[in-house]
Amino acid sequence: MFSALGNIITVPFAALIRWLYALTGSYGISIILFGLVVKLVVLPFQMKSKRSMVRMGRLNDRQQELQRQYAKNQQKYQEELAKLYQEEGINPASGCLWSFIPLFILIPLYSVIRLPITHFMGLSEEVCNALRETAMSLGYVPTMSGSNYGAYEQLGLSQFISQHWESFQGSYDGLINVNYDFLRMDLSKIPSELIGQGFSWDWGFIGVMLIPFISAGLSYLMSFITMASNGQRQQQQGSMKAVNLMMPLMSLWIGFIMPAGLGVYWIANSIFAMIQEVILGKFYTKKITAEEEEKAAKRDAARQLRMEEAKKRAAEQRELEAKKPK
Repeated sequence: MFSALGNIITVPFAALIRWLYALTGSYGISIILFGLVVKLVVLPFQMKSKRSMVRMGRLNDRQQELQRQYAKNQQKYQEELAKLYQEEGINPASGCLWSFIPLFILIPLYSVIRLPITHFMGLSEEVCNALRETAMSLGYVPTMSGSNYGAYEQLGLSQFISQHWESFQGSYDGLINVNYDFLRMDLSKIPSELIGQGFSWDWGFIGVMLIPFISAGLSYLMSFITMASNGQRQQQQGSMKAVNLMMPLMSLWIGFIMPAGLGVYWIANSIFAMIQEVILGKFYTKKITAEEEEKAAKRDAARQLRMEEAKKRAAEQRELEAKKPK
């Protein structure tokens, strides 16, 4: 069941990346454009979430006032805070839910990148075995893990097929000559395995090793940009340090143990997310400010109207009192 569910997700992802690769001829650019397409697809949902987060940020003063008021009664504080959110029409969980979308995207994308023959190209296991046998006859040595093929064996096989394309071209429908070179880096390489082979001053080595650190740095910067665009204050960062560090450390770990192509996607996703946060933050801050000013103007107008009506009734009362016989 889980295998079928995984295929339902990975098949459209693979088809999209395959189409982008055919369009651009660059494996790295196709992954970056894939991240952009995903961002645009989930944008309507994230816009609603961003609006909620900006409105929560604007309640900082009232929230801190409740914290001071109920400092010794956390249960009462939570009740009053929930009541405040309900009055303002805010769902605090909505902002957190959509922030995990990139992680859900990462899992099927990892399968597409790790298994380029059966997932990215959409070929069967039988065809993959036949390609392996042909490659072995040409000198290919598959990576093994115990008695089975290694987790990233298809990446090596795909590289070998690309290097000996004249021997494989036209042998199977759907077979693709995948060129993993991007900015003089091999996106099929895994930093943790590459560093075990020894340090090199070659850019192909240095660039791949920088990907995890760039990914982690952008993820850390993203946390501050998100807080600033939500209108959250610096004082709140003390209680959120663990949360702000979790994603950068996860990005660093993912970048080191997985193919560089996945790190490129993570970097692109962070850049797109930061641009989105800045634009949506400014848009909703301006929009919510205008809505609050309109509500305040209506409240002032209603208050002024009540005052004028009260003055009118008082004047009428005085006039009636004056007409009464003494």
